[in-house]
Amino acid sequence: MRKIIVLTFVSLDGIMQAPGGPEEDPSGGFRYGGWTFPYFDEFLGREMMTQMSRPFDALLGRKTYDIFASYWPHALPEDEPLARILNRARKYVVSTTLQNPSWENTVVINGDVVAEITRLKKTDGPDLQVSGSSTLIQTLLKAGLIDEFWLKIFPVTLGTGKRLFGEGTIPVYFFARLIRNAYVYSVTVKPGYVKRGRILIDGERRWKTLNLPIRLLLLGIAPSTLLKRGSITPTR
Repeated sequence: MRKIIVLTFVSLDGIMQAPGGPEEDPSGGFRYGGWTFPYFDEFLGREMMTQMSRPFDALLGRKTYDIFASYWPHALPEDEPLARILNRARKYVVSTTLQNPSWENTVVINGDVVAEITRLKKTDGPDLQVSGSSTLIQTLLKAGLIDEFWLKIFPVTLGTGKRLFGEGTIPVYFFARLIRNAYVYSVTVKPGYVKRGRILIDGERRWKTLNLPIRLLLLGIAPSTLLKRGSITPTR
């Protein structure tokens, strides 16, 4: 069975909207587009290329598909390696109105979205990667269809915007693998059943049990008063 893997940039307070530039997605009056810009470096570029260089089919919501389709088919592969990867991949887009898509290798999913994607997971083929697509993610969360999250967690809070874990969130326990650069954590998490228990402290005041969510709360990140923004420009 194929996995559904969500790849996304997310702020400390769970916002995933418009990480790449001011005009990417200003819907809902969102004013902080491009919020990942100050932290984007070679580490993140390598991590993205590593994750997207493995075989995959893309699974996208309509808004993200339109953003991608307006840019990547026209990008030069010699300048932007992701162009060749995305243009070659099969793209499944969830939409009730899209007809005759012009981007090559596009398949439209309509009707009963959960049933169609459940059937798609059971077919032969590479894993399904979800980029952006915040509304689609809520549908997949609610249906329990997501197998892994590949998250890039940035040390910034935004307060408003589209959330990764929004209205579709259900109780889930995550198993995590963590790597990082100086600022950004790249986390692979796999959902499982929620586990409960009691956190104990021994006589020397050390945590006996300290899982990933607690460690993330103890990063000691110092807040800044100014949110820096910009546009991420792919480079060779």
